[in-house]
Amino acid sequence: MLKTKSERLLLLLAVLFLAAGMALGLASGTLLHHIGIALRCASIGLLSVFAFERRSLTAWIFVAMVAGAELGFDAPTIAVNLRVLSDIFLRLIKTIVAPLILATLITGIAGHGDLKSVGRMGLKSLIYFEVATTLALVIGLIAVNLSHAGVGLSLHASAATPGQTAPVATSIHWQDFLLHVFPENLAKSVSEDQILQVAVFAIFFGISLAGLNQEKRAPLLSFFTSLSETMFKFTNLVMYFAPVGVGAAMAFTVGQMGLGVLLNLGKLLLTLYIALIAFALLVLLPSALLFRISLRSFLSAVAESATIAFATSSSEAALPSAMESMEALGVPRRIVAFVIPAGYSFNSTGSTLYLAVASIFVAQAAGVHLSVGEQVLMLFTLMLTSKGFAGVPRSALVLLFATAATFHLPTEPIFVILGIDAIADMGRTAINVVGNCLASVIVAKWEGVFGEEAASPIVLEGVSE
Repeated sequence: MLKTKSERLLLLLAVLFLAAGMALGLASGTLLHHIGIALRCASIGLLSVFAFERRSLTAWIFVAMVAGAELGFDAPTIAVNLRVLSDIFLRLIKTIVAPLILATLITGIAGHGDLKSVGRMGLKSLIYFEVATTLALVIGLIAVNLSHAGVGLSLHASAATPGQTAPVATSIHWQDFLLHVFPENLAKSVSEDQILQVAVFAIFFGISLAGLNQEKRAPLLSFFTSLSETMFKFTNLVMYFAPVGVGAAMAFTVGQMGLGVLLNLGKLLLTLYIALIAFALLVLLPSALLFRISLRSFLSAVAESATIAFATSSSEAALPSAMESMEALGVPRRIVAFVIPAGYSFNSTGSTLYLAVASIFVAQAAGVHLSVGEQVLMLFTLMLTSKGFAGVPRSALVLLFATAATFHLPTEPIFVILGIDAIADMGRTAINVVGNCLASVIVAKWEGVFGEEAASPIVLEGVSE
């Protein structure tokens, strides 16, 4: 959200200058061309002032995307030589993927303690989470296959490094896939970027760790919790280089292909939001009706949390409000305390839908045809690797790189996607929060305890303010 009038004015002037500069850039005549360049540079300057005032990494990424597109458009010879900067960023991201997925999955599973103690409530929660997540992935895959948002980018030629050819999708026999899912050596899986094998190892390890008593579980759980927090901090540090990497990648892409890439980004964004709306209408709404949840009461209770999530693009920012509002609605505290935090690891439906859309977009942009079987394999991979990432800033970037590595896809489209990630993040985060709140109500209804436990006066006071 824009906090001050000066920010709004800066952004408005920047947009107007950029639009005018682009229009003049397409006009004939040397003078008009130079005026267009001046207006576009002025727009980038205004956006830089805006980003400086906002002190936001997202704002700087957006500025870098615009600056990179401008450089690629007006100085393609220089722009195509900047790829090394995006490659540096890519290498830094690749070092994060395996340890982060390993640590977050293990802590997400083992952190809930003895699996037997969660009993019926835990089982029902996990069933709902997996059904909702799977349907989100399916809707995302259908939407992007219908829209063909990535078709036409033709990034396959630039995807390969010198001496390599563009990746080609190959058929995978189900027996080979089944054998390939299970790791024979964790270190080998990590070194070869076999993220699905890392995820399977983490799941078995997490379940085994959860089966130990508290005394024996605590040291390892503490280690992996510390490792995951360290990798999140590592991610945050690497993301400071994101504007440089994104700007260089955008400059390289536009320098190679022209401004047509922006049309595909618009189609991707439209596809995502249509898919999110479809998920809300085809999955969340029927789920609420099936369990006879009052839509008016639920929407009134979740409105504040969803708004916070949409405005901040942070599930964690909405967590306190979500827990308070659901308890005030009639969900017992013990269910709220279990389902909503667990949902942040296992029920990130908005994020998984986005990952499905973005992953197929990358394949389409690379000119790689994925069969139905290979897309189902990608769906299964995302279903596993997305666990434990909700609420983590820039987590989609890490998972997209992991998916690209697993399926041997190029990375240039991911850098392009990052330019609109902030806008995409708003919608998918709001769906994450609404889905988790709805899950807590459904579990309470399923258990037959909805409305049986009065909310504490402090919670009611907080909701009424």
